[in-house]
Amino acid sequence: MAKKKATAKAADNLTFLKTPTGINGLDEITLGGFPKGRPTLICGAAGCGKTLFSLEFLVKGVEEFNEPGVFIAFEEKADELALNVTSLGFDLKKLQDEKKLRIDYIHIDKSEIEETGEYDLQGLFIRLGYAIDSIGAKRVVLDTIENLFSGLTNEGILRAELRRLFQFLKDKGVTAIITGESGEKTLTRQGLEEYVSDCVILLDHRVVNQISTRRLRIIKYRGSLHGTNEYPFLIDEDGISVLPVTSLKLDKPVSAEIINSGIPSLDKMFPTGGFYKGSSILTSGTAGTGKTSIAVSFADAACKRGEKCLYFAFEESPAQIIRNMKSIDLNLQKHVDKGLLKFYASRPTMYGLEMHLVAIHKAIQKFKPNVVVLDPITNLITIGSFSEVKSMLVRMIDFLQENQITVMFTALTLSTVINDQTDDGVSSLVDSWLCIKDIEMNGERNRGLYVMKARGMQHSNQIREFVITNKGLSLVDVYLGPDGILTGSARETQMLMEETGQVLHRNALGRKDREVLRKRKLLEAKIESLKTEFESAEEELNKIYIEDEIKRGVLNKTRQQMTDLRSGNKDI
Repeated sequence: MAKKKATAKAADNLTFLKTPTGINGLDEITLGGFPKGRPTLICGAAGCGKTLFSLEFLVKGVEEFNEPGVFIAFEEKADELALNVTSLGFDLKKLQDEKKLRIDYIHIDKSEIEETGEYDLQGLFIRLGYAIDSIGAKRVVLDTIENLFSGLTNEGILRAELRRLFQFLKDKGVTAIITGESGEKTLTRQGLEEYVSDCVILLDHRVVNQISTRRLRIIKYRGSLHGTNEYPFLIDEDGISVLPVTSLKLDKPVSAEIINSGIPSLDKMFPTGGFYKGSSILTSGTAGTGKTSIAVSFADAACKRGEKCLYFAFEESPAQIIRNMKSIDLNLQKHVDKGLLKFYASRPTMYGLEMHLVAIHKAIQKFKPNVVVLDPITNLITIGSFSEVKSMLVRMIDFLQENQITVMFTALTLSTVINDQTDDGVSSLVDSWLCIKDIEMNGERNRGLYVMKARGMQHSNQIREFVITNKGLSLVDVYLGPDGILTGSARETQMLMEETGQVLHRNALGRKDREVLRKRKLLEAKIESLKTEFESAEEELNKIYIEDEIKRGVLNKTRQQMTDLRSGNKDI
């Protein structure tokens, strides 16, 4: 057990002995950088970017990690190299003047080698050792190694000198890059460098369907785990950017925070009042249904919340989008002026899919938005197959979710198999799907919007009429008539008919109420008359009764008096 722990600890120490390259994305796929104090081979065909990789490794080493470097060139002179990389923002002359970078050009003439007899690298070791010691270099580049061995025909000597060179670099304790040109059946022309290098990286520049793409692959990395896929990389004015392929683990953070869409009536279709932060939303529909308007409203709402939005447009220019959105009362220019909204517009055919992914990835890392819009993703079908587009979007969504960035995609729907596949395939990747359909009837074309899916939240299952006016976007309830759903003028007609019916109904109710009132008053008058008649009859009956009582009383009194007189009880 103790032996296993010691072995694991040694492996961990070996893994973490790395020199960060400073190249955007490369350290991520190498899990920390190149092997520290050991040689790395970068090989590939002409034009794939070997020299630029090497120079950026040295420049970033100086600027970001304070590690001086030495560049030994066998093809280009120092002035030529400095001129070639000025477009990337690298000032090699300044670094040389500051004694942080040393560029040494070594010219090898095959005829001189043949005249002097046996050829070895002892002279190179002396010059290289002096260059390293003169500035205390920690990083070294040899570009390209084939020129060293152009005069060697003896394979035994070639192998021996190559091993000496790699061992010399290890003994000096520098992290070295050796560049090599691709061979016909091997990674390099000699086919030896890849065996003695501790790390081998293959660069590839391929052209598919007249669109070029640069890719990188780590062939081997001794003592360390590393990414094994092909990774696209981009060379632009900021240098080299490598895009790591999405992680295989589904362990991205999630948020319960709700953000609104910018369309209040749309938010009401969700009891939560909007979408989850960090989620992905797809808005699909046929041409002219208002997909871009919804996407721009979403971006406008983010900017009004004080959040940053990055808008990728593949069909329209930023000026065109800003102008068109004024027709629906959206002022995007103020957000652009405040730095909250930024457009990235390009034609899909400008790059391959991988290059678009790299460019988008890089733009997001640079701008650091809270919300991203891609409008429309179906244009990418023109430069790749459906499976390739889906693979790209998987990586894009994975990257955005990892950074808790909310994204909205728009997709054009056509009655074709490709677009049906795109809708169905892409919709399975996103968290929410808004679908806009054309509703044609009564000689009109109207729009209906409904929520196809919304992961983790309740949502309305009703179709709402989607209305675009000069005051913005809104959703209204559709009307169900005898022939089905009513929209547009049919809905207005139905509403007018219902309103007229209500007026007539209210009028009829009023007429009935008045008739009832009149009958009530008549009956009440009759009741009052009968009551008066009843009181008169009652009073008459009471009069007769009273008179009878009086007469009876008088009669009884008279009888009593007569009785008393007859009996002599009372004096007369």
